Amino acid sequence: MNRNELEQFIIQSYQNDEQSMILCFAQWCVNNDLDPQQLYARAYPQQADNEALQQAIALTVNKEDADPIGAEVVQAFLSMFDNEELAFIVYEEAAKLESR
Repeated sequence: MNRNELEQFIIQSYQNDEQSMILCFAQWCVNNDLDPQQLYARAYPQQADNEALQQAIALTVNKEDADPIGAEVVQAFLSMFDNEELAFIVYEEAAKLESR
């Protein structure tokens, strides 16, 4: 594998991992009856129409068919990609869910 191929492989791997992170967030929202677009817009108002988020939402399944996802997992995944604002929103919403 030459340098250019390696660079492309790394970029593609990062993009795939980033899409997995967004899907994890969207599925956690669905599992907890939360609107992923609304939460995302709270964290990133300038990116409210995020195409990657739209794609991830389309891939989510009904919460009855989904495996549970802990808020801590979502927060860690978001933090790995420097999405601290969204991780904080997930933290706030998880606290609200726990207090119900």
